[in-house]
Amino acid sequence: MPELCLDGLVGPTHTHAGLASGNLAAQRHAGEVSNPKRAALEGLTKLRHMLALGTTRGVLPPQPRPAVQVLRRLGFEGSDERVIERAAQEPGLLTLVSSASSMWAANAATVIPSCDSRDGRLHLVVANLVAQSHRSFEAETTERVLSAIFQDATLYAVHPPLPAAAHFSDEGAANHLLLHSSRARIHVFGWGRSALGDAAKPSRHSARQTLEASAAVARMGLLEPSRLLLWQQAPEGIDAGAFHSDVLAVGNGSVLLLHEAAFVDVDAFAGSLSQRLGAELSVVLARSQELSLRDAVSSYAFNSELVRTTDGALVIVAPEESRDCAAAHAFLQRAREECELAREIAFVGVSGSMKNGGGPACLRLRLELTEAELAGLASDVVLNDARLSALQSWVERHYRDRMRVTDLADPALYRESLDALDELTGLLGLGAVYDFQRSP
Repeated sequence: MPELCLDGLVGPTHTHAGLASGNLAAQRHAGEVSNPKRAALEGLTKLRHMLALGTTRGVLPPQPRPAVQVLRRLGFEGSDERVIERAAQEPGLLTLVSSASSMWAANAATVIPSCDSRDGRLHLVVANLVAQSHRSFEAETTERVLSAIFQDATLYAVHPPLPAAAHFSDEGAANHLLLHSSRARIHVFGWGRSALGDAAKPSRHSARQTLEASAAVARMGLLEPSRLLLWQQAPEGIDAGAFHSDVLAVGNGSVLLLHEAAFVDVDAFAGSLSQRLGAELSVVLARSQELSLRDAVSSYAFNSELVRTTDGALVIVAPEESRDCAAAHAFLQRAREECELAREIAFVGVSGSMKNGGGPACLRLRLELTEAELAGLASDVVLNDARLSALQSWVERHYRDRMRVTDLADPALYRESLDALDELTGLLGLGAVYDFQRSP
């Protein structure tokens, strides 16, 4: 099946605000001056590299920030500029509603391919992201954007997020793995806590994904029960900064790279997969003596992408930080050698994302589609060289190259962002997906 990855575009309000609890990189770089233009161009450079490798890529647009509609629901009145001015007087509030975190498209939704669903359609379940306040404002716009892309109800089903309650905290595809062989197809849903059970919990950082949410997402996507595997993230991994399972595990097809602190009883986890998928499954497991948990998290080696090229080869797309860490680099080299399908390791620079705790895999939502489903997309989000060049020109014209958290109160920034996003939706053929485009 063709593989499409939709990358999130870095937004005009990209800052280092340190909003994400349990995200060590975000906390470490909190308060630094950011460069939204460079961060956005880094993402586009990565996409150009992906096209050159022979992969199919697309983009998801940023969301309008500051989220003025959220502020209005909190009781602020007046013009948009007045609402922003008043919110800026409340400590931390404007920062909370100005995050460009929708850039991490792995959290946008969970995808169940049509070959795995009981009704033969491609299903996308939008994530509610209620575990982090600054991300919980994304779901409504994400649903509109995905619905604009996946319009044909005979081919696709875009589901609204689960109820916005702590019991059903859902982080999207960042806690989901799809593995398959000629014998079987398995969807692994990683979860950090059970809202209704007594599973062990991390002691330092909160677990975001619940078991109950993972089970509900599988039901919503009409996933064949025989293809479901629910497995708990290791509490020690979460406490070390692996707030999503994709910080310590990445897989594609019959290849799985993981750290021993990714899941509870990792040997039983790997054994269960091997039993179901057979000898084709290639598991490359890093023990802590080979790659410490600290180095695994800081280098984001497991937040690499495993991408399939049009000729069937597998490429490991890793952050430059994992090349600079000797132990992480050595592990990735071993993984390439042990996985016969892995053609090369491509290191990409996404430092703007990495400083906020997101590597290459965080930036993309991966989908397996049929040729008909790929051809049926109702927008221009799939990239070619010309469209990528148009996006680069768009960023260079609209983005600032220096941003402090205090700059979020600048009313000119808000208007600049709206103008940019209005132009972008036209460029991508998305129509009116934002509140400001739909208001009378």
